[in-house]
Parts: sequence; structure tokens; C-alpha cells
Amino acid sequence: MPSEILIRPAVPADYPEIARITQDAYLSAGYFTDPEFPYLQRIRKVDARAEVAEIWVAERDGAVIGSVTLAVEGEPWADIAREGELEFRLLVVDPAVQRSGAGRAMVQAILDEARRRPGISAVSLTTGETWESAHGLYRAFGFARVPERDWWTPNGEAKLLVYRMDI
Repeated sequence: MPSEILIRPAVPADYPEIARITQDAYLSAGYFTDPEFPYLQRIRKVDARAEVAEIWVAERDGAVIGSVTLAVEGEPWADIAREGELEFRLLVVDPAVQRSGAGRAMVQAILDEARRRPGISAVSLTTGETWESAHGLYRAFGFARVPERDWWTPNGEAKLLVYRMDI
């Protein structure tokens, strides 16, 4: 049985592993085929993201195995957050340990945090149109699709789906 998963704020020592996991997760899932894709380059710059966003990690037995970025309306990493929503983005789990509970643990921690935050009444997220395993995870928690909020990437290459859950 796997050890317990700790969810905690990321620290600078975590950034290289977060960058590696992010790239590996997106490439192994087939979301990108080229590690030099501009968006993938941007999200690998964890230090720059951490300057303006809240990043958490999932840790098991002292090793970082996943990460997620949180944002609220008006912050640089908020794509879809509206007033009263906590948005999470870039939820990734190391492909070597996917399906071991890390993604589930991060979503639960996000929901718990949202319930603690004054003024937050919902959690929202964006996910890729074909990312079925992610869709299943979010539906299992009770997130519902909000198709009227779906949007396209700036280059028009991918449709992104919005899920939301009142808390």
C-alpha cells in the first residue's frame, strides 16, 4: 500500500522537480509532442510562476510526485476564475506514479482550502477537451461542466472545458 500523500506549499527546492513532472505529464499524456512548445516552456518556468501564484506539491516519502497552481480572479495565473471562485490549474502527477491517489489528494486539499477561505463559494478549473481521465476525476468529486464558459487557447488550436463546483 502506498505511503500517505502530503499536500504542502511548494518551496524553491521543489521547482526543478515540478518543472520535470509538468513536462513529463503533458508529454506522456500526448497533450504536447514537442518539449519546446511555447506554452510548455512557459509552464516549466516554475520560479516565475511562483512569484505571482500559489503552487502546491503532493509529496510521498519525501519525493515530490505532483503539483498544482491556485489562483483567484484578477491574479496573473487565473484564466477563468470569477468573483468568489478559487481556480486551480496545471494539476500534474508524475507519470511514474499516476493513478496512485496524488491527483485525488490534491483536489481534496483544494476543496478543503476553498472551504476555509473567506469569500470563496466555488472551485473552478479548465481541462482539455480530450483529457478523459481528468474529466472522470473531477466528476467523481462532484464538479459539473459549465459549457457556456468553455474557451479556446489563444492560438485557436485547442478547446478547453470548464468545470465548476459550489462548496
